[in-house]
Amino acid sequence: MKRLFLTLSLLAALLASCAPVDLNAPLPVYDTGVDPTSWAQVPAGEFLFGQHEEVKSTDAYEIMVTDVTTQQYADFLNAALADGTIKVEGNSVLGYYPGDPFHGIKHELEIKAGDWQYIPLADPSQRVKFDGTRFTVQEGYENHPMTMVTWFGAWGYCQYYGWRLPSELEWEKAARGTDARPFPWGWEIQRNNANFYASRDPFEDMRTFGSRSTPVGFYNGNAYDGYQTLDSRSPYGLYDMAGNVWQWIGDVQPMEGFSDRWLKGGSKDTYDMDLRIWVRNSAPPMYFSPGVGFRCVR
Repeated sequence: MKRLFLTLSLLAALLASCAPVDLNAPLPVYDTGVDPTSWAQVPAGEFLFGQHEEVKSTDAYEIMVTDVTTQQYADFLNAALADGTIKVEGNSVLGYYPGDPFHGIKHELEIKAGDWQYIPLADPSQRVKFDGTRFTVQEGYENHPMTMVTWFGAWGYCQYYGWRLPSELEWEKAARGTDARPFPWGWEIQRNNANFYASRDPFEDMRTFGSRSTPVGFYNGNAYDGYQTLDSRSPYGLYDMAGNVWQWIGDVQPMEGFSDRWLKGGSKDTYDMDLRIWVRNSAPPMYFSPGVGFRCVR
């Protein structure tokens, strides 16, 4: 009987450890002191692109210092709803996209001109809420990166303000500078450089295998309730160019017949190796995830 009791106790503990993540559990609230409305200047010139350090160049441009925050995106939705740029149908926010060139290649997905989903509203991971009249942000997530947004939704935000999504070349240059570093801050990665799988930041709860985003600019060298971060800015002063959330890239080019878009930077759910600057991910433009966000260039 004693052995049976121990076996049942062990089983109960294992089941408890596999409990689903509580997506609405309270989370710490920290002011990082980083302004999400700020931009960084990237000068024209050459830089080393990719794992094999090809010499490429860009014109001068500006790029957001942080990812677009949930509050910024909600503000955009309210403005765009008021002037008719977007609409709400069922559980989706829709906006117009002019379509992609279609080549008819095997497996290529045709993206026609028309209304495409910007964000879903009914998904439990969505931090933007709609009451039928106005968009608001779930408390505590105001300065977290906007996630659960499709490529169309990222493109639409940038276009609304006269900006655009970065090209892959622009993104890598902003993340790397002009040397061959594999990470935005340098040559090695430590747990408190960025938000990635098992980085043990204050927003991570490995008891339920749960990882959550960190506020934009969180890894700035400050300490938060005893958790000491490292200053992990890129050479041009950008935060979160590695970890936290993948970032949509603006390039539109069929890849072996697929109409996917590139994603860069790794996320809270990926291992440290995926945070290297040259790593690519891809997804169709209607994809959304709690681990995907974006920033704009101009």
